[in-house]
Amino acid sequence: MENLVKDLNCLLSDLNVFYRKLQNYHWNIKGKDFFNVHVKLEEYYNEINEQIDELAEQILMLGNEPLGTMQDYLNNTCITETKNEKIDSCVIFDNLIKDYETLLNKVKDIKKKSDGIECYLTSSLMDSYITVYMKNIWMLRQSMEK
Repeated sequence: MENLVKDLNCLLSDLNVFYRKLQNYHWNIKGKDFFNVHVKLEEYYNEINEQIDELAEQILMLGNEPLGTMQDYLNNTCITETKNEKIDSCVIFDNLIKDYETLLNKVKDIKKKSDGIECYLTSSLMDSYITVYMKNIWMLRQSMEK
């Protein structure tokens, strides 16, 4: 169980850094598709914010403590921060696909570990994230088609 909780806290760290990244993109999007992308990015970061809360509560339900400081998150994340600069949607989408793929791989691994120790509540939560991340990746890729 200790390894599972460590993985969950790493995912929690990833989600917190990703949340900030999404908000940064939301504030700094530029170009003709500003209005549509601005709204979509807000949708993404609201979705991630909900997942942050769910995941922290999951860790608590397992009798452990979720990480809670920005330093904790930065020390335990696989997601890279973005710069404070204006950015085009095609660059944002490419970066988001990579980040969602990173998250997807991590939740798939956590699901396998959860199933292996019969922690089905965690496994079920990871199923819901798998669905969301796969759909977001697909939609982002579709939006980049010409």
